[in-house]
Formats: sequence, C-alpha cells, structure tokens
Amino acid sequence: MKLVPGTEILPATLGLVARVASSAGARVLAGRPAGALDAVSETKSAGGDWVTEFDRGAERAVREQLGSMRPADVLTGEEYAASTPEDASGYRWSIDPLDGTANFVRGIVYYATSVGVCGPGPDGTEVWLAGAVTAPALRCQYFAVRGEGAYKVGWNPETGEVEGEPVRLRGPQGGRADAILATGFGYDPAVRQEQAAALARMLPGFANVRRLGSAALDLCLVAEGVLDAYAERGIREWDYAAGALIAEEAGVPVVRPAFDGDWQLAGRLPVGPA
Repeated sequence: MKLVPGTEILPATLGLVARVASSAGARVLAGRPAGALDAVSETKSAGGDWVTEFDRGAERAVREQLGSMRPADVLTGEEYAASTPEDASGYRWSIDPLDGTANFVRGIVYYATSVGVCGPGPDGTEVWLAGAVTAPALRCQYFAVRGEGAYKVGWNPETGEVEGEPVRLRGPQGGRADAILATGFGYDPAVRQEQAAALARMLPGFANVRRLGSAALDLCLVAEGVLDAYAERGIREWDYAAGALIAEEAGVPVVRPAFDGDWQLAGRLPVGPA
C-alpha cells in the first residue's frame, strides 16, 4: 500500500480520530435498555452469533465520524461492505462496532466499540498505527498510538466525554503464581473441540482461565495487567485491530493471526496452542 502524496499525517492525529470514532459507536451502545434484550435481528453464522440493530447503528456512527474526519481513507468493518474512495489515501480503518454482541444481548458488561487504523510503515508494509476501544458499561476507553504507549481513561456514556487523566498501561506483572489466561471459543462444535484441546496444553502455565466474550477487551485487560495472557483462534481482523496494538504498546508480546483461523496471542505463554 502506498500513500497518496500530501496525505502523510502524524500517528497521534490518527489516534485522536480513532478515539472520537470509537466514542461515537459506544454512544450508540450506551442507549441499550437495562436487562436482557427481548429479541435480536438475526444470527450471523451460527446460533448464538447474533447481530442487532445496535451493531449496525454503532458502525454507521463510526463510519460517519471517519467519513467526515478522514474522507480519503478506506473503511472496513464487521457489518457493512468496505468503502474505498477513488483516490484512497493509503490509510485503512478496521471497525468492530460491537465486540461482545452476545454479552450485550444478555446484559453482561464486557462489550465495546473497537476502531483501529493501519498504513504503510517505513518499509512500505502495512502496520497498525493507532486504535481505541471504548466500553460504555465499564465507563472507560483504552487507546494507543504506535510508538507512544497505551493508556486507559474514564469515559462517560451519557456525554461521550472522557473523565479524569489517562493512566499509562504497562502490561502484567511477570512471575505471578496466580496468572490468568483469557481465551474464547468459536461457534462451530468441531472448532471448539480443537480450541479446548489447545487450552488444555496451555493451562499448566497458569493458575486459572477466563472467558469474557470480547477479544478487544481481553487484549486491553492484558495491556492493563488485569489478565496475564490471551489466546484465541479464529477471530477476525476487526476484533484485534485496536486491542492488539494497545497490548503491544503496553509492552506485551503480541502475535497477530497470519491467516483466517489462526491464533491471536498476547502475553507470555510458557506453552503455545500448537
């Protein structure tokens, strides 16, 4: 991917755009009524893999912000087709408007809007430059800019404004006897069996395991040091676009999927999934 001449901008500017766009999506999610939702629009690929009007509404809100602030950038997302301007800038956004839809439907607080952006690195290959994950029910926003660290700040779902000062994230403490591994499971029974077998291989290096239901927040919680490591197979780019960079900028070792169905890893795993 090449930049159109004159479109080069500082990653910090992209970071601000990511935070504004993520906040816009999270404001839509913050309109969720209390309790479990009575109905969902449809399933995506399997029972339990839901999509709601909140998913779509949040992605529309994110795209509206990005379209106004970065009209020459490519937009990709979970719910709508990619949007490619005629004279594309060379930057590409990856949007997950509602990561943790099943949690959202059932009233479990671990869900968020994730927005990440990539562009050409020094050698011309695509690299992740900035990202933000906003969790309205947790009232916080995580964000990072490549080379500038990762942070967490309070976020008010009523106003969409940040609260307090950002706190720098530095990853988990090493050598903990009570280390916790986060993971997730797919919807296909055969894939779940393979994931369970891999989890059994990894567990001896940890005291316990958690399955929170949001890859973006799993990665952010590793960045924060609340979780010690994360491993999940089969997540999509929009699931990890922002969270993996946030973990990386917190000093966490990160391995992104090399292909569809591959593993996303973060943290120090004594034994890998393979």
